[in-house]
Amino acid sequence: MSLKDELAASIRKRRAIVFLRSDFASLGSEASLSRALRELIDAGAIVRLGFGVYAKAKRSVLSGRPIPVRPIEVLAPQVLKRLGVKTYPSRLITAYNEARSTQLPMDVVINTGPRRIARKLGFGKQFILYESSTEKSD
Repeated sequence: MSLKDELAASIRKRRAIVFLRSDFASLGSEASLSRALRELIDAGAIVRLGFGVYAKAKRSVLSGRPIPVRPIEVLAPQVLKRLGVKTYPSRLITAYNEARSTQLPMDVVINTGPRRIARKLGFGKQFILYESSTEKSD
């Protein structure tokens, strides 16, 4: 069984939707793992969300291209949790939920509390924006 086949089987068996490259480090060397991940991306089995971050994929009904199985708004908090970053609702979402505003934000904004994040996460033209606050909101 090739590394690509082992990797594809491993991804199919997992319940998780998002994966880190480190999840597959035990399957082979860095070079062969990179090659196998690239082949799976080309085959449409997974999509790349950021550096070392991948998600299960499905075919788009509109374009036929591979897209993540869940929207980026759902996947980003899962990725950040896997990376050990605690997330909170953004200020705009909090204002909407508390009925202080009727506007929903157009961009996906995640509050990371006092921690600053520089990691770029996203897919296609939609990327996650981060806001940090000194006070902890629950």
